[in-house]
Amino acid sequence: MEQSPPAAALHQQELVKFFEMSIDMLCIADFGGYFRRLNAAWQKTLGHSTEELCAVQYVEFVHPDDLAATLAEAAGLTAGADTVSFQNRYRCKDGSYKWLLWHAHADFQANLIYAVARDITERKRAEDVLKATAAELSRSNDELSQFAYVASHDLQEPLRMVASFLQLLEKRYEALLDEDGKKFIHFAVDGAKRMQSLIHDLLSLSRVQTRARPLAPTDCAKIFRDVVDNLQIAIADADATVTCDSLPEVVADSTQLAQLFQNLIDNALKFRGNEAVRIHVGAVRRKGGWEFSVRDNGAGIEAQFFDRIFGIFQRLQTHEQLPGTGIGLAVCKKIVERHDGKIWLESEPGRGSAFFFTIPDKKPASAG
Repeated sequence: MEQSPPAAALHQQELVKFFEMSIDMLCIADFGGYFRRLNAAWQKTLGHSTEELCAVQYVEFVHPDDLAATLAEAAGLTAGADTVSFQNRYRCKDGSYKWLLWHAHADFQANLIYAVARDITERKRAEDVLKATAAELSRSNDELSQFAYVASHDLQEPLRMVASFLQLLEKRYEALLDEDGKKFIHFAVDGAKRMQSLIHDLLSLSRVQTRARPLAPTDCAKIFRDVVDNLQIAIADADATVTCDSLPEVVADSTQLAQLFQNLIDNALKFRGNEAVRIHVGAVRRKGGWEFSVRDNGAGIEAQFFDRIFGIFQRLQTHEQLPGTGIGLAVCKKIVERHDGKIWLESEPGRGSAFFFTIPDKKPASAG
């Protein structure tokens, strides 16, 4: 009767099968820097035969630019590190190189290194393409912002001239104009002024990048006081009460942070309800930074419009219902994103709104 192989022998055979079948590159190397055993994936991936790979030290196949880092990883492993993970480029049979991701473990009793390498060449190429695309997009955005600034700046003067001459025409020839003539001039002047306002707001949007200042320690309490002073006429006209918590110091662009607070408070003044206007600025410490809020008891906004209002030129009212260009909240979003923060809204129609934004902890840095 034929006897079955011992359990230990069967286990060994199973391990050998898994070793040979793996699509990852498995190897055993000695502390002297030579391969002792390789699976079939090595020749399939790199083209070298097992004999060629084992004939010289394994670092002979490493790209020259990756050699120092690879030797450092190997030295750390043989010096006592349990497991290391790193990437390098390995030379193929045809002279090209492939990127490998390594995980290696040292057995100090046997003086052997057990390692697995995975071909990540395509992933690295995709990462390089993504980086290049991101760099090109950043460059294009910078050029577009610069163009918007230059174009908007150059458009302001002729618009001022158009509005001034139309008003002069109306004043000088008022007695000769009928009601239709006066109405036409009024429409033209109003259109020119609205275009000036639109250009001014577009300049504000483009300046978030083109006129950005270095991030530096900024006293939010002082920013709040300055903003309230700037808006004192609008606050008085609305008979509003504007209050704040104890506000912190953050690392930010002080000019942009002031614009952010001013836009949000001014927004609350515009979209007021029937009650006496109350606006409160709060600040709560969160993990990794500060969360600010600007709350009001105004008209409120329906949930379906929460995302829309942060888009450029997005308005929920017509110009006749409420003046404005629909850029103010887009500027807020751009400023917050420049500081690596987030901005969002909570609101119910008739129950006011609360705009939240975060300013992460940062070290003072250059503009960008």
